[in-house]
Amino acid sequence: MPDVRFDHVAKRYGDVAVIDDMNLQIDDSEFMVLVGPSGCGKSTALRMVAGLEEISSGTISIGGRVVNDLASRDRDIAMVFQSYALYPHMTTRENLEFGLRVRKVAGPEIERLVADAAEILGLSQLLDRKPKQLSGGQRQRVAVGRAIVRKPGVFLFDEPLSNLDAKLRVQMRAEIKKLQQRLGTTTIYVTHDQVEAMTMGSRIAVMHGGRLQQVGTPLEIYDRPRNLFVAQFVGTPPMNFLRARIDPGGSRLVAPRFTIPAPAGLRSEAARSDGRGVLVGIRPEHVTEAGVSDPETATVSGEVELIEPLGDETIVTARLGEETLVYKREPRHPPEVGRTIELALRLDRLHLFDQETEERLGA
Repeated sequence: MPDVRFDHVAKRYGDVAVIDDMNLQIDDSEFMVLVGPSGCGKSTALRMVAGLEEISSGTISIGGRVVNDLASRDRDIAMVFQSYALYPHMTTRENLEFGLRVRKVAGPEIERLVADAAEILGLSQLLDRKPKQLSGGQRQRVAVGRAIVRKPGVFLFDEPLSNLDAKLRVQMRAEIKKLQQRLGTTTIYVTHDQVEAMTMGSRIAVMHGGRLQQVGTPLEIYDRPRNLFVAQFVGTPPMNFLRARIDPGGSRLVAPRFTIPAPAGLRSEAARSDGRGVLVGIRPEHVTEAGVSDPETATVSGEVELIEPLGDETIVTARLGEETLVYKREPRHPPEVGRTIELALRLDRLHLFDQETEERLGA
């Protein structure tokens, strides 16, 4: 399968830069997810690969061939849109066949390709139904099937699950991931949902303001976010941030409501940055209610402000002066709202971000 490469790609509308100097390599057979908030440029990037948007500068290549001036039909790609875009007067079979007939594929080959796609997607019993007779998930599978029958080199998905309910989204994202693994087709998938990105992509490209913020595997993005935006965007609930200052010598982090040791792995970096204002980041799963003294943790005091039971776990929000600290705990016997509690922070899971540049300190 072909790879896809962005080399210094930009997209501008007059003086407005929608994408600015994008460099990204999507490998052969890789499942790459472009994720970010609305307006970050992810769908525009996808549409430039598809040939639906002109490139202002830079080059996009597919399989080593520059496609800037190549028509969409000649790029060996297939795209699945957010809307199903099915022909309402056609049956499932006719919708699957349509693109092949336009390309004048022979009748027996059309039958074989449609039968194969229907079998893969569980549509064999639905081939004679029209879109209005199908559920949302079934319609989405037909839209995916229409891309599969073409046997493209690259699949492009533009937020294909946004119109589905929560349960169906979970089911469909598993089906799409299994399908990509089975076919081995190079895939670029656009979503604003970081859960979709984490569960589906072999790598994730986080975008914000038209720029790539970080590219890596889901665990790399989650465990070592490059900057404050990535740290805030990835994770549910989001990462906690507490303002502090690095003590001279870099051994301690000092805030109005607490003083804690600097993480051992970051002390050399902290020593070079003493006196600097930092944001101390820690994910909710790395905060617990303090129990037996543990040298691997630091303790802070907070007042319980909010309890959110979720069944299998409870989310607790504690207030530390002007800031809050969210953590997860087992669901039974949560602390009472208004109660002061001691919370233990895992020192080896702390992240430090510069308050001014918002960049991560340390590797």
